[in-house]
Amino acid sequence: MAKYNITEKKEKEAAYRSLVNPRLMDEMKEKILDIIVMQKKYKDKDYSAKKLAEDLGTNTRYISAVVNVRFHMNYTSFVNKFRIEEAMAILVDRRYQDLRMEEVSDMVGFANRQSFYASFYKIMNMTPREYRIKHLAQHPSEKVKVDKKR
Repeated sequence: MAKYNITEKKEKEAAYRSLVNPRLMDEMKEKILDIIVMQKKYKDKDYSAKKLAEDLGTNTRYISAVVNVRFHMNYTSFVNKFRIEEAMAILVDRRYQDLRMEEVSDMVGFANRQSFYASFYKIMNMTPREYRIKHLAQHPSEKVKVDKKR
């Protein structure tokens, strides 16, 4: 874990989380999923919790409460999860085999390569490059180049 300076966070119970009506929380959950996943806002580097709150006509504390309670993570981890899932698909797609990690990182919405690597490692316990190589090793019939910088 020390590789990317990732520390485990202790779960804190915020009082405002229990004040939100569960039915309203479920409705907000669906709206958040629609915007972040279906509209692919996770790809937008500048799409913050504040912009999401504005789009939903609420505030960031409410967004935070819903994401924490319904998805069991913070907003950044929630968005990064979808970015990493898309990055995983791109990394093993032969059409994108010539892309550098910076390009993959940019395509899925990360602001820089370092945050991409840290998030990828936190979720997958391996670097994006290791993931690509591992997948390619499992499919030797696919003649794909793996260069040291990728």
